[in-house]
Amino acid sequence: MSAKPARGAVPESVADLPYAGALVPYRGELEVEGDYDTVHLDGLTAPEGTRAAGARFLESALTDCVLAGTDLRGARLNDVWAGGCRLTGCTLAGSQWLDTAVVGCSLAGVEVYDAVLRRVAFVRCKLDSVNLRATALHDVVFEDCVLRDVDFGEARLDGVAFPGTRIEQARFGRATLARADLRGAAAIDLADGYDSLRGAVITPAQLLDLAPALAQTLGLTVAEPAAPAAGPSIAGARTPATRTRRSTKR
Repeated sequence: MSAKPARGAVPESVADLPYAGALVPYRGELEVEGDYDTVHLDGLTAPEGTRAAGARFLESALTDCVLAGTDLRGARLNDVWAGGCRLTGCTLAGSQWLDTAVVGCSLAGVEVYDAVLRRVAFVRCKLDSVNLRATALHDVVFEDCVLRDVDFGEARLDGVAFPGTRIEQARFGRATLARADLRGAAAIDLADGYDSLRGAVITPAQLLDLAPALAQTLGLTVAEPAAPAAGPSIAGARTPATRTRRSTKR
């Protein structure tokens, strides 16, 4: 049975996983093209620079793991639950994620470009300088997260939502959005790519906040209406009645 990380249905602990009873503690190291099927990696601190490219994780859990500079290029994560983990300077380029939940984790300087994420939930996570460039995100949820300097450049965001999430200095240049829901975002601040928000859904209030940046992107000049031109002075003007009286006296 697969865990579907839909909003409001993300397991909060390992005990909540449908495959919790089948998990076996794993005490070894991560290996290149290693197979990790129904295992629980708890408190693993991988030596910096560990190579585990092509590793496959199926119905597994990672809790309180620390990965620094770990090479997980091309890894596959299927029905994986990660909680309280810290990833720094890791590479997950070209990786594939399916029905995966990442809860209360910190990702800094992580490379996830050219990857595919499908039905993935990030809950209460902090993503700092994460590279998601040219990545395909399908039905992905960032819930109550902080996305700081995250690069979505040239990525495809299809059915992606950001409830309660702060988007700070993110890059959306040449990204493609379809059914992307930004209405629940706590803040939207882009370093570039405002023109790529086409296809997103936002609230009227968010539109007002984004208006200055959108106007700048479109090259619009926003200015107050010009003051009306001053008309001719009427101090010495004669009314028809005045002209008529004077002409009568003649």
